[in-house]
Formats: sequence, structure tokens, C-alpha cells
Amino acid sequence: MITFLEGKLEAALPTQALLEVGGVGYEVLIPLSSYDRLPAPGSAVRILTHLHIREDAHILYGFMSGAERDLFRLLVNHVSGIGPKLALAVLSGMSVSNFKTAVVNNDVTALAKISGLGKKTAERIVLELKDKLGVAAAWEAASAMHAPTPEQKQANEAVLALIA
Repeated sequence: MITFLEGKLEAALPTQALLEVGGVGYEVLIPLSSYDRLPAPGSAVRILTHLHIREDAHILYGFMSGAERDLFRLLVNHVSGIGPKLALAVLSGMSVSNFKTAVVNNDVTALAKISGLGKKTAERIVLELKDKLGVAAAWEAASAMHAPTPEQKQANEAVLALIA
């Protein structure tokens, strides 16, 4: 599995990026949300990837954030009828946080507004992901509430330094 590519951005279009890594050019399909955050061509870039293997092709999908890649994988692996192209369309049509909110709140109408996503598919997404995203959202909220303050972090680092 190719987890990420780090190299020089040779060119970018709204749906794909061309990266040079160690003298090899990689074509990576990307959502619009990642395209908006790419640096200028010629700049260094790190793109998180998902390698999709089919009988006739090996296709790299790229993302500028781990949350985007995680949602892409969740859609492709856990929602029947959603392939990589439709998962990219979802990421291009809605932010990760808005998507999670729509799923947790059963907002089929908001999901159905995404290009290529009909009402039936939106209903299937809500049905198949609601529990997974609901638990994840609750976990993230709890983690944020219990995150250490800067003073606590400093105290923890001091204790670790004394122990070492």
C-alpha cells in the first residue's frame, strides 16, 4: 500500500495532480477539496494516498488531509454501491464535517444535493454509516473535552524528563 507521496507538484487540475517523486511521475486523482489546498506547481507537497487496484488498472487517489482519506475509505469499504469515483464526488461536494453532520442528523436532502448522488444512495449512506459516524463524532467530542491544557502538557513533559 502506498500511504503517501512526497515530492514536487508538477501540475494540477481540479480532479488530478501530477507529482514527481524520486524521478518518477505519479498521477493522483483528487477531490476538489484537496485541489483547493495544493501549493503552486513546482512546490514541495505531501499527499496522502489510497491505492485502488482493479483488474485493468492501479489507481492512486490523493488527499490533503487524513480526515478526507478516512471518509473516502469509509465510503468505499462500507457503503454498498459506492465506488472510488462516487466517493471522490462526495468529497468534492461536501466537507468532511458537513458530511458527518448530515449523516448523524439523517439529512438525506443535503446528501442528495451532491452531484452523482441520488436520494436512494443518500439514504443508503445514512443507513450504513450513521452508527459508525455517530460513535466517531462522540469520541472526537469526548477527546476534545479531555485534551490536556498547555500547562498540563508542560507538566507531563517535565515528569517524563525527570523519569528518563
